[in-house]
Amino acid sequence: MSSLIFVPFLLLGLRVIDSTTDSWRHCADFLPLDLLSFVLERDTSRLVPGVHLKQAEGVRGVHFSSPHTSMSFPSSQLLANCDLFPKEFSIVVTLKVSRSAAKRNEYIFSLMESKKVEKRGVEETEEENGKRNILEKNKEMEQHGEREKERRVRSNEGRIILGLRFSRKRLHFLFRGDGGLVERWGLRGTRLADNQWHTLILVVGSHHARLTVDCSSPLEIVLSRPFPSDLNIQGSRFHIGSRGRWKGLYSGLLRQLVLVPGSDATHHICPSSEPQLAVLSVPPLLSDLPVTGREDDSHVPSSEQRVSVGLERSCSELLEGQLWFNPLKKGLYLCDGTVWIAVLEDHKRLDYVLEHQVLTTSSETHDVEVFQVPGMGVMAAMAHQSTASGSAVYLWSQTGFQLYQNISTYGALAWRHFSMGEKIFLVVSNCGRGPDKHFNKESETDFSVIYKWSKKRKRFVRFQTLQTHCARDWEAFTINRQTYLAVANHRQGNNNHTIDSVIYKWNRLTKAFEVQQMLPTSGAYDWEFFTVGPYHFLVVANAFDGVTTSVDSVIYIWVNGSFQVFQTIKTFCATDWEMFQIGSRVFLVVANGHRLHANGPSRYTINSTIYELDMNGQLFVRFQDIVTYSAVDWEFFSLGEEYFLVVANSFNGESYSLNSILYRWQGYEGFVPVHWLPTIGCSDWEFFSSKGESYLIYSSAKAPLSKVFKLKTY
Repeated sequence: MSSLIFVPFLLLGLRVIDSTTDSWRHCADFLPLDLLSFVLERDTSRLVPGVHLKQAEGVRGVHFSSPHTSMSFPSSQLLANCDLFPKEFSIVVTLKVSRSAAKRNEYIFSLMESKKVEKRGVEETEEENGKRNILEKNKEMEQHGEREKERRVRSNEGRIILGLRFSRKRLHFLFRGDGGLVERWGLRGTRLADNQWHTLILVVGSHHARLTVDCSSPLEIVLSRPFPSDLNIQGSRFHIGSRGRWKGLYSGLLRQLVLVPGSDATHHICPSSEPQLAVLSVPPLLSDLPVTGREDDSHVPSSEQRVSVGLERSCSELLEGQLWFNPLKKGLYLCDGTVWIAVLEDHKRLDYVLEHQVLTTSSETHDVEVFQVPGMGVMAAMAHQSTASGSAVYLWSQTGFQLYQNISTYGALAWRHFSMGEKIFLVVSNCGRGPDKHFNKESETDFSVIYKWSKKRKRFVRFQTLQTHCARDWEAFTINRQTYLAVANHRQGNNNHTIDSVIYKWNRLTKAFEVQQMLPTSGAYDWEFFTVGPYHFLVVANAFDGVTTSVDSVIYIWVNGSFQVFQTIKTFCATDWEMFQIGSRVFLVVANGHRLHANGPSRYTINSTIYELDMNGQLFVRFQDIVTYSAVDWEFFSLGEEYFLVVANSFNGESYSLNSILYRWQGYEGFVPVHWLPTIGCSDWEFFSSKGESYLIYSSAKAPLSKVFKLKTY
């Protein structure tokens, strides 16, 4: 790949964001930057000067014979329009270190500042060597061939900004710290000078660092000081295999060198069938078929290339029938003479979760409902606790949710969106007594309200009022083209939790919802409707019977126009049910809040459970227990072919400031934790997408805020 193709491809993935309110700019959200390919592929007809191609153990790498100018380039060519180095990044390296290298300082790569020279001599500075004598430097230059170019380059080289090197059997990561002093992280346990191939993944964040060698268990690095968020790279240069000088030239073989700004690259390449040669991006020159015969130098790559590997390829008549493997997308493509045709293609995967917006609300929020309105876009209804401020509807823009409409509510606990034909509705669960218009006083009965979207006014307007009893949730569903609403009545008064919840049916003649069926519940908290084949199910989360939270939740099945009991499951203050499918498998997960019996102590750290539908036994059986902390909600979503659950942990008996956890489906292992998200009194999670991007939003029942997280995928 020529540099004319490679550079624009990288720059397409670039995003420049302001790190502060001033003019300094960070670089973030790049595609992986293949530094080695960038210098090797400037002229694909030959190897660049100062580099030889070697084969070891059937695998190709490059060997550096001199710190040639061709292995150096301005950082602005890749990190364009940026003043500051990324605050978070990964470095992926595949190398082979000779045993003799353990006695020297050798640089895999370095980023050096530029120093303008007004005098004839040059003063070189390095953290451990201090100043060098100008005459000594000139003498060294005279002892090697083609020195003049190197002298001119080094005359403009100042101090090191960032680098990766070997020293005394250890790997060292160096960077410019506060006050211009060079910090050095010694990565212990990295005895790599064994003459074997190894792949290293160094992940650096503002307050953490982690090294993974050959996809094994990562080594957490204790930071003496955090990585700087204001590392200035203006006018700097990258040097591959050196720091721009003969001293420190890398003596081993280098096969892969990739910088991944703003991302943890570990999940891109691990696990791997060949962990010592795990691939993110290897230059095509090194991924050709191995050179046959003994280990030898070569200046010309093999002419036979059956599968090319890299981030970008152009398809032409000359490459018809050529296969191309893209390591970033993990896809295999065939050139038909014009375009690449996917043979095997992986789908996008979750890489990282980033905080996108902190939304200040007028009150604590018990629930958030995200939905689409044609002509408007993504909207969110927030169930605010405060009666004085009421609840609110927000409209989404790329920067986040903005307040769109206020709606009067009374101790709102939940919203539910549904539609009938082209008509769009919202129904709120009120658990507070609103004013009675007829007697100008507070009513002793709770009322929940259905709102209808007015296309003319572009607002939700009151449509129907229904009597409820501290309603905790509404569920809308359709059976045989008939629309139904189910309300979860939590309690009547302060003490009576064993009451009926109600199923309403839409009456096309009266244009209103009317009672269709009453179902006995115990402190009902949530309804979940789902369909399996021709069968319709409705499951209630029963939380409390007035004495204990150890009560049965009930799964109902639709039979002859009404719901009948299908199965009961013992739960502990059940607050939510979430149904999801993975392939042909059907699951139900319950959020258990806490254990309480009579006057005994409450236990908030308990298991929530995933159940799977046994088609043969015709019942749901226990599949997996997950420890949760007063869980109040589960949210299931998928990205490509990966599946996730996120739990709302609200309280551990001492604090409401907890991590809510994102779990990923791992097949026979079930769901495993992959991300920990800090939350405060988390009450609900919602997943939504907009313009190809995916997001999560959570609401807080203990603080007047909600947060939106962006899901970075690759």
